[in-house]
Amino acid sequence: MKMSKNKLNLTLPPGAVDATVAASQVVPTPPFKTPSGTDLLATRKTSTEDLAETFKDLDMDDTARKRIEVFLSQKKKIGEVSEEHVEKLGELGSGNGGVVMKVRHIPTQLIMARKLIHLEVKPAIKKQIVLELKVLHQCNFPHIVGFYGAFHSDGEISICMEYMDGGSLDLILKRAGRIPESILGKITLAVLKGLSYLRDKHAIMHRDVKPSNILVNSSGEIKICDFGVSGQLIDSMANSFVGTRSYMSPERLQGTHYSVQSDIWSLGLSLVEMAIGMYPIPPPDAKTLESIFDKNSEDGNQTVVEPKVMAIFELLDYIVNEPPPKLEHKIFTDEFKDFVDICLKKNPDERADLKTLLNHPWIRKAEVEEVDIAGWVCKTMDLPPSTPKRNTSPN
Repeated sequence: MKMSKNKLNLTLPPGAVDATVAASQVVPTPPFKTPSGTDLLATRKTSTEDLAETFKDLDMDDTARKRIEVFLSQKKKIGEVSEEHVEKLGELGSGNGGVVMKVRHIPTQLIMARKLIHLEVKPAIKKQIVLELKVLHQCNFPHIVGFYGAFHSDGEISICMEYMDGGSLDLILKRAGRIPESILGKITLAVLKGLSYLRDKHAIMHRDVKPSNILVNSSGEIKICDFGVSGQLIDSMANSFVGTRSYMSPERLQGTHYSVQSDIWSLGLSLVEMAIGMYPIPPPDAKTLESIFDKNSEDGNQTVVEPKVMAIFELLDYIVNEPPPKLEHKIFTDEFKDFVDICLKKNPDERADLKTLLNHPWIRKAEVEEVDIAGWVCKTMDLPPSTPKRNTSPN
């Protein structure tokens, strides 16, 4: 049996995909222009009034609009963030090439999340990355994590973001065991709206949709983060850091052209994982599924079942060459099962697009259903109820 070697000199089984090659073949496309051709870097608006003007026609209710206005007002007080103005309070998590810290902005006493990314690149490249990240100043939307600023110091890139006290969905999943379908409906609606906003308003593809990049807070807000706004950062991390590829679509793993359809695959895979409480590749057998659901009610609490461990190249080969995961247990509605199925088509041309998904019956149901996201987050993560009054919808 013929075996091959990858760039890290690891032996690949026959037919396996080299993740390092796949990453290096992705051509960075810095999305610095909107579909209308507006240069985001050249036209950054600085006043709260001007920024508010840019989202007046967006799909959001009065509560969401007021929250963004409060955020922009805070951001105006902060001005340019820098190393000497932030105080470390603790670590929130790590992964994707960086560590996320909880910090306090000393002049304003505002709590932030600070992501530190260590890159072995030239200072000029770090300056370019910080410049490219300034595009995030224009991304103001209810389902996008707020951006305060970026800077580089001591060999690291720092990205200062809005602090979400509920944390990321991968951490919540560890606490909850699995996430109920009604909650997942609201989460998916928020993610789809966030992805549509990035594509339609800024021509940005996320590139890294997974539970750890979906955040929630005690007010019931659901927001996505860590999207691929900086082509230089994507390129630098692909060359210097081999992170998880387990949520990537088959076409990305094969190193071929990919589009926003790859984000849809990642969303579908994430939904299956959060619904059953374990990474679904390889899929659990019927006995394992029954052990998950028979012990538990729809509240989501369960004893975690450990998935089968696969070597990374075996896993990537499975994603590319084997059938995609499905939701097969009777506890899930037919609409939810169908939604996941049309997300997880291996051929990106057959995969549902954002517009189709937003009009899917499962999402239409989630849009009108009353679900106390805030209450569920607070209960799961042992957080005090947020004030003001909780919002039961992610709109």
